[in-house]
Amino acid sequence: MASVNKVIIVGNLGRDPEIRYMPSGDAIANIAVATSYKSKDRNTGEQKELTEWHRISFFGRLAEIVGQYLKKGSSVYVEGRLQTRKYTDKDGVEKYATDIIAENMQMLGGRAGMGGDNMDDGASYGGGGGGYEAPPQRQAPAPRPQMAAPAPAPRPAPRPAPNFSDMDDDIPF
Repeated sequence: MASVNKVIIVGNLGRDPEIRYMPSGDAIANIAVATSYKSKDRNTGEQKELTEWHRISFFGRLAEIVGQYLKKGSSVYVEGRLQTRKYTDKDGVEKYATDIIAENMQMLGGRAGMGGDNMDDGASYGGGGGGYEAPPQRQAPAPRPQMAAPAPAPRPAPRPAPNFSDMDDDIPF
């Protein structure tokens, strides 16, 4: 029987990322992301908002990107998997903690929600094993539907193919 261990979280960072480096030089970043849920109290009919905190770990290049561009308050979309670990606390009691191991991450919101000034909105990072995926090109928002379809924009003229015989023979390679 097949199984799936997949988590999707959309929320805001509660503190700045914590970055560490392993002896091999690989980066590890940990963040805490808050998500909220609104519900109505059955007895009073009052709206309640419940906040849940999620521990998320990033590895390798993805961890470096998190450390560079995210900060407290940043909105983020994270895909990953659940992993439970066992540890012993300072009193010698064995405890379990369930964390999210991030595989993909997308920064949400405007530039004010990110730690860097040179990133486009909605930059996406990740891939199998925490690799780096180039940020998507910024696109104009989709036009609103109209009664008649607008005329297509004119295409730029194609560039002529380079003429290799015009090139210098002094190329050093």
